[in-house]
Amino acid sequence: MTDRKDASEFTRAANEAFLKELPFGDVRDFEDASRGFIAPLPEGHVVKEDGDFVYDTARLAFTEDREDSPDTVNPSLWRQARLVAKGGLFKVCDRIYQVRNLDISNLTVIEGDTGVIVVDPLISAETARAALDLYFEHRPEKPVVAVIHSHSHVDHYGGVRGIVEERDVHAGKVKIIAPEGFLEAAVSENVMAGNAMSRRAMYQFGPLLAPDEKGTVGVGLGSGISLGTITLIPPSDHITEDGQRMVIDGLTFEFMPTPDTEAPAEMHWFIEELAAVTAAENCVHTLHNTYPIRGAQVRDPQAWSHYLNETIERWGSRAEVMYGMHHWPVWGSDRVVEMLGKGRDAYRYINDQTLRLANHGYTPVEIAEMVNLPDSLARHWALRDYYGTVSHNVKATYTRYLGWYDGNPANLNGLPPVEAAERYVEFMGGAEQVVTRAREYFEKGEYRWVAEVVNRVVFSDPSNQEARELEADAMEQLAYQAESATWRNAYLTAAQELRLGSPSLPIAADSASPDSIAALTLEMIFNYLGVRLNGPEAAGREITLNLTFPDTNQNAWLKLANGALSHSVERSAPSPDATITLDRSTLNSVVTGKLELQEAIDSGEVGAEPDAGPLVELISLLDTFDLWFPVIEP
Repeated sequence: MTDRKDASEFTRAANEAFLKELPFGDVRDFEDASRGFIAPLPEGHVVKEDGDFVYDTARLAFTEDREDSPDTVNPSLWRQARLVAKGGLFKVCDRIYQVRNLDISNLTVIEGDTGVIVVDPLISAETARAALDLYFEHRPEKPVVAVIHSHSHVDHYGGVRGIVEERDVHAGKVKIIAPEGFLEAAVSENVMAGNAMSRRAMYQFGPLLAPDEKGTVGVGLGSGISLGTITLIPPSDHITEDGQRMVIDGLTFEFMPTPDTEAPAEMHWFIEELAAVTAAENCVHTLHNTYPIRGAQVRDPQAWSHYLNETIERWGSRAEVMYGMHHWPVWGSDRVVEMLGKGRDAYRYINDQTLRLANHGYTPVEIAEMVNLPDSLARHWALRDYYGTVSHNVKATYTRYLGWYDGNPANLNGLPPVEAAERYVEFMGGAEQVVTRAREYFEKGEYRWVAEVVNRVVFSDPSNQEARELEADAMEQLAYQAESATWRNAYLTAAQELRLGSPSLPIAADSASPDSIAALTLEMIFNYLGVRLNGPEAAGREITLNLTFPDTNQNAWLKLANGALSHSVERSAPSPDATITLDRSTLNSVVTGKLELQEAIDSGEVGAEPDAGPLVELISLLDTFDLWFPVIEP
């Protein structure tokens, strides 16, 4: 355990201000989060078959019986932590049940006429199985006839093999239903930049932080993420049209695709017989991310607002309940419309005010300091900064329209971080002088500035322990003040790594899991190989390969030239250096590292004419990625 500090007087004052600004007397969320409770979550940890840890159902149990927030947690965030800690099996309405807090997302079970429809089976197969088992302990056990993925993020499909068998999908016994573009969005996001996202997710989600008053208090969207087996079964049915209707086991679903909102592929739907609507993850009990700090493509707040408005227009007056893929439901048409309407207006406000100020010439950093939601939205609990924040959503919106460059040529081609840091520290009189002055600002409570300036010292000399400790102390106080759970986790993870060093733990990133690689099209897997190609090492080499895949009856060629890997599918290249024959499944195993290439050649799984030398050379030029690259230090 690191030497964690107490809240400073400035942090205590900052947190006390929240108690005066927000409507803590409004307890509707606590009533709604408890409504329909049937049974608690199973005690103890969810584990893999080999006993490895997956998820702690009591991760936030320390928050439940303490209404008053500790000095080291923003009171608004403490309130949210107590709400997301309320887990178990709940009845939403007739025929709809949810298991909450058995992962970051909810597992929803909809009872059809002959079986059950499972919505969004969590991150891991182990937690999904545990959630369904809990449901079956208290409801009649019926077969799963369909799985619906509301969108393409891993916490909404990763546990699918804990719910159904792929052979039952192929046999037509189970439908896997997802929005158009789901598969491509799911696998591309988790593979192409997956290693970088996984490392940065350690900061966003804080899985290595202790869950306590000085550590993580969840992620705002839920208690935390599971660390189990991520799986994927390609959908059997896609929702391709607005208003598409589908009768699933006796219930009539009307779907609305909502592309480029919280996910590239997402959808809302309404169940007529139950008067139940969901806006997927586009309307939950927090301001969401138009850009998550782990990294992802920037989302479109204007489209987000548009689809929330469409949901109101189409189903708002008819809806008796709205259930989400995170958090707790709301009941009654008025409350449903309130949630959807305020969400609609918040994302529109962020979009439009960012562009208004950009057109006045302000930069993203300046705009992020200027934009605050109006009181009518800022005092709405479901739009507080627990997961996304107005600040980083504004910066993301600016980037979506105008890119990373703020227009100032001084920022057009700045020095890289280490070189810039060395010169900054020299200009400021050396490391000792910087740390001395920064400590004076720390004593004034100027933690943002301390973190910024002392980080220069750390990047100029990562062995400077005094600077590391001071930056860690500043990060810690910023964490204690943060209303955003993800900012808190990021600051605390930074403080921990400054004190202990960047970790190197046996945790699989799973960014290129076997199911994800298998789901890639040939074009996508070749693109992934291009991402891994070490261009400088490959420069000056030329290799042309024809490839034949007997199991999928496909052909392709690969060409390495000028440090880049090009390809074409269903074509052959004239005069290749080698013609390679292998099953697509063998390629998948080689790419994921489950099978060594030379072993596959020796066993005959890879055939080559005249020989496999060019393929071996090409594969030798591919990088492997280390999850634990440094973040808070060079």
